[in-house]
Amino acid sequence: MDGDADSRRDHVTSLERGLGVMEILAAHPTGLTLSETADKAGLTRAGARRFLLTLVATGYAVQTGRHFSLSPRLLTQARTWLQGVPLWTFAEPFMKETAATLNESCSAAILSGEDMVYVARVPGPRIIAVDLQVGAHLPAFCTAMGRVLLSGLADAELEVFLARATVARRTPKTETDRAKLVNIIAGVRREGFALVDEELEIGLRSIAVPLRDRSGAIVAAVNVSTQSARHTPAEMEAQILPILRTTAARISDFFAVQ
Repeated sequence: MDGDADSRRDHVTSLERGLGVMEILAAHPTGLTLSETADKAGLTRAGARRFLLTLVATGYAVQTGRHFSLSPRLLTQARTWLQGVPLWTFAEPFMKETAATLNESCSAAILSGEDMVYVARVPGPRIIAVDLQVGAHLPAFCTAMGRVLLSGLADAELEVFLARATVARRTPKTETDRAKLVNIIAGVRREGFALVDEELEIGLRSIAVPLRDRSGAIVAAVNVSTQSARHTPAEMEAQILPILRTTAARISDFFAVQ
């Protein structure tokens, strides 16, 4: 009971109502009149007027004639906050949701030299031989996320990459023919996803999709990995790919505001 009393005592009702007014204005970017704001916020005209004029005085809202709307200052504050928080802090909840839904691991990576580097990872319940932690490097040419990242290169850049890269066999299924790799990566670019079947490790399948910035450029990749005994390639395309694409779209929203 005492905790409830302390909570009520510390609760600033006027701040709550003021934030409510800001949310209402955010939902109506073309602006609202005083009467409309009061009606939607459940306030008297006098109360709504005080909140609106305070927002105008502090620069968070502007008044044009009879209409009030939010100012760019709120966006500036949001951008400052976003820039101070690593992007992968935002991505991790979506990746955790995906991993829990599929009961498999979900990871994200960027391209670094010849490798793709893990920048976020939610491990699945099943152990695989490859040690995959944040910061781990794997060859880009034979991994699903690596091929997605390579699909973002221009044709000339990809040719230079493959000419210089160490293309070594990891398993009997690893594709090492550079001309065939060019065609495979072209298919990834066309289809918007990559599926690698036991080329990195026997018993491991992985499917990946791109993460894009506001210009549409591929800046990272996200994948789901599974044991080959659990899902066929066709099942991964039918069951995992749609979920993974939704996850990527949600994460890419944060790249769009960077």
